Amino acid sequence: MKLLSDWGITGNWWRGDRGEYWVIAQGILLLIFALTPPNTPSFIYLDTSAWQYLSWTLAAIFSILAIVFLGRSLFDLGQNLTPLPHPRDDGQLVKTGVYGFVRHPLYSGVIYLALAYASWRMSWIHLVGSIVLFVFFDAKSRIEEVWLTEKFPDYANYSTAVKKLIPLIY
Repeated sequence: MKLLSDWGITGNWWRGDRGEYWVIAQGILLLIFALTPPNTPSFIYLDTSAWQYLSWTLAAIFSILAIVFLGRSLFDLGQNLTPLPHPRDDGQLVKTGVYGFVRHPLYSGVIYLALAYASWRMSWIHLVGSIVLFVFFDAKSRIEEVWLTEKFPDYANYSTAVKKLIPLIY
């Protein structure tokens, strides 16, 4: 229970004051994504080596991005890590490392991981799931950024200089 309180999850978690419902919704979305069987479009013949190479190449690229973003952001966050979108009371603003490329690299890493799986399985349903995850994390990050701006006055400048989820793009 100490870990939960260290992360900012209080005894009143059910009120959702720190974004607990976002974490629950995220868990449900990820579970649905993981349990959905792959569905390859009928025009893609996986027996064709060109489709297989494209699938494996995209999966490898997205997997590497996911590993880098997830691993490095966990390292860069250190003691600031919390599953909640609300920053820790004793937290500090992290702007270095992978946070110099995107403001929400954990979310980016999960999206890249979903895209890696969709590419590997050539599953249109998982591609749609990846898009749903992107939309979800974009919405969750908007709420998070309100709290980050309230807690850290420098966050407004940081958010104008660094993209939100996709380096150099968005």
